[in-house]
Amino acid sequence: MQLDCISNLFEGGDAVNSSNVLGQSPAHLAACSGQAFCLLWLLQTGADANQQDNNGETPMHKAAKAGSLECISVLVASDAQLGLCNNEGRTAEELALSYGFEECGRFLNTLRMTRLLTNSSTPLMMPAGLVACPLTGAQSSKVAGQKRALIATGAQDRKRARDW
Repeated sequence: MQLDCISNLFEGGDAVNSSNVLGQSPAHLAACSGQAFCLLWLLQTGADANQQDNNGETPMHKAAKAGSLECISVLVASDAQLGLCNNEGRTAEELALSYGFEECGRFLNTLRMTRLLTNSSTPLMMPAGLVACPLTGAQSSKVAGQKRALIATGAQDRKRARDW
């Protein structure tokens, strides 16, 4: 029923990338309300997955703030950019975590890291534009402990790495 109504609007001449006074497109509205099926239809109809509203937020930002893993997945499948920042300089990943949607934040973090590794010519080199920050004190030992769990050599450590 809802999709029929939207379909009639677009057949009547309304553009899928038109926006309201807040700069939000139908894709923004579908994403912030967790309407993954509607969002998918909009994207397949030509909606811009990276269109920014007056606050600089994309549909990905809206889906992250709503905690909609389904909408995030639809946007990722439509090649939405993960690194776009809103007017406050925050990515969708940061918004998901700050709104308490840890699963969405972890998913976006994993995708971002995977894309970084995939797009870099050599995984051991820093991608252009990124600056390595030296870790000190508790941070360095925490990272070292995490790496040890991943590159375990002893029998107990292998079990811990496998369970991790």
